Amino acid sequence: MTLFIFHASGYWSISFINRLEQIAYDLRINLTLPKTGDPQVLIIDIDEASLREIGQYPWPREYVAELLYILFAEYEISTLGFDIVFAEPDRRGATEALEKMLEQRPELAPTLRPLMAEMDGDKQLAEILAQTSAITGFYLDRESEEKVPSVGNLPKPLELISRIPPSYFPIPQAKRFSGNQPILQNNAISGGFFDNPLVDADGVFRRVPMMQEYKGQYYQSLSLGVIRSVLGMPPVELIISGDESNPILEGLNVGGFKIPVDNQSGVLVPYYGGRGTFEYVSVIDVFRQTVPKEKLQGAIVLLGASAPGLLDLRTTPVQSVYPGVEVHANLIAGILHQSFKQQPTYTVGAELLLLLFLGLLLTFSLSRLSPMLILVVSTIVVAGVWYGNMLLWIDYQWVFPLASPLLMVILIVGYQLAYGYLVESKGKRELSKLFGQYIPPELVDEMNIDPSSITLEGESRDMTVLFSDVRGFTTISEGLNPEELTRLMNAFLTPMTGVIHDYRGTIDKYMGDAIMAFWGAPLKDEQHASHAVKAALKMVQVMHELGPEFKKRGWPELKIGVGLNTGMMNVGNMGSEFRMAYTVLGDAVNLGSRLEGLTKQYGVDLMVSETTADAAPEYLYRQLDLVRVKGKHEPVAIFEPIGLKTEIDEKLEDKVSLFHTALEHFRKQERGHAERLLDALKSDEDHLLYSVYLERIQLYRDTPPGDNWDGVFTHTSK
Repeated sequence: MTLFIFHASGYWSISFINRLEQIAYDLRINLTLPKTGDPQVLIIDIDEASLREIGQYPWPREYVAELLYILFAEYEISTLGFDIVFAEPDRRGATEALEKMLEQRPELAPTLRPLMAEMDGDKQLAEILAQTSAITGFYLDRESEEKVPSVGNLPKPLELISRIPPSYFPIPQAKRFSGNQPILQNNAISGGFFDNPLVDADGVFRRVPMMQEYKGQYYQSLSLGVIRSVLGMPPVELIISGDESNPILEGLNVGGFKIPVDNQSGVLVPYYGGRGTFEYVSVIDVFRQTVPKEKLQGAIVLLGASAPGLLDLRTTPVQSVYPGVEVHANLIAGILHQSFKQQPTYTVGAELLLLLFLGLLLTFSLSRLSPMLILVVSTIVVAGVWYGNMLLWIDYQWVFPLASPLLMVILIVGYQLAYGYLVESKGKRELSKLFGQYIPPELVDEMNIDPSSITLEGESRDMTVLFSDVRGFTTISEGLNPEELTRLMNAFLTPMTGVIHDYRGTIDKYMGDAIMAFWGAPLKDEQHASHAVKAALKMVQVMHELGPEFKKRGWPELKIGVGLNTGMMNVGNMGSEFRMAYTVLGDAVNLGSRLEGLTKQYGVDLMVSETTADAAPEYLYRQLDLVRVKGKHEPVAIFEPIGLKTEIDEKLEDKVSLFHTALEHFRKQERGHAERLLDALKSDEDHLLYSVYLERIQLYRDTPPGDNWDGVFTHTSK
């Protein structure tokens, strides 16, 4: 904060902030461009078409004189500003031919000299200038006259009204000039410079001076001269605030029009749009008088060039290649419409107060907020600074610093976030240490984004639990020595755990050859059932893929049974003061374990409950049975997931549908129909499931269950 206050007060200028301020200024300029010029201000253009018709530039002065005559006499324009300088005498046209003739035959001098005087282009142009309100252009330079002498004449200096001499202010000083031929300047109403000594360090035209000093006299810019010509050449009054010991130049008053300037007489160019915002009229069209009179009548005209080789290009906030003549057009329109942006003298004080207020507010408030709230508050502050700045820009034409307050806010917020990160990283490491053994690293990363949302306290959630077990593991373990058994278990548990992690599952525990996992905690997962079914199907697939590799190692091929159930469970860090574990408890968990035990009785690898099937409807399921498991009175529908509905072939889908039809006949005690369908299925695929139901049909034929039978089969073992 202190750094920014020193910069704003001017005690220590930081170039990086200055550059950002320039970028912010250009951005606001482009966001608020009117994009329409003033139809009263036009540019008479020396373009390619004019050069093709008239010839190479510079043209004979009699052509310029004729152009001026047409504009003022025929089109009745208000005034004209030359964005060109006539520093050299006219050496073109008929006079040039007569000069050569005179060199060859000096005796013709008495005859040719009067004729040459009548045909002198400078004289013709001077005569037209004397009858018009045209403003000539000239160039002031910082180069010493000892190196490059001045040429031509300057117009009369400005008539200034001021209680304090203008020498009190750092108005740009020139050391030489390139002016117009004396005969031309002396006959013109006035002139104005078109150079700019206030170009910013990046070469961009943001400010131009309204006045420059040369040998103790003050001269006007071309745009100021044109406006004064329109107004009848009133004197220029300096608007000065402060006392004589500390005067501040705030503006110029020209015939009632105020131009806000800084101490260097610099004004911010009020750009109306990109190149071509102000209308261009070709010189050749003026000569031909094909331009409608109403377009030029009473207009303020600038004479400039757009033809290649003549085009005076500038870099501006609105365009990197911009005609210099159009910069003058923007200034003239800005004076007429009083549409200047300005930086009043109290801008520095206001900036200091804002920086102090924001710095203290953010420093003492953000330290008490969470990272998320810090981002919310900082976003609101940044938006408020931007909105307030644009309000001042649009409604009050006030250029208030934008980069320094925004950069300060960003740095303070960055510091607070970095500090918060260092303080909270310890807690995150502890969280990662606790849950890293249960869940995949990517879920730990998600938890670390907002650790406050993770609780170890017991809570009730809708979740999905998975149990898997290796079939016949006792027999397998008896046939292997301890080292081989350990390697076998590692080779089995590692890919199984990887699958569970891949589908956002949390490992609860390993119980020998069994795995217990769940979905929906510690991170909430709206698709926990779908993720669990997908993981279970993948586990079965991976187990089959491991068979050939196990066989190569001399190990027995493993087969697993997997059971899934979805429902409300208690989850949290549970245990004793000696050992804690993050686990799930509840009837829904117990049912998941029971389902895993039932898989071998139906000859399936995977079994899910009805609640899981309902929660993951994108899969095709084969209903296996309606059972009453040990420990539960209410019957449970059990299903075998087949695969995603979008990936199942029609033949397999028909087979599942046929089994469901057989199951329906079986529950209606239509045993003959059910038996025929089951025999057909068994002939195509020798599945234990079909044998189970064929045996039941035979059992119920011998001992019918009765008319009140509900179709439920009761399992008496786990």
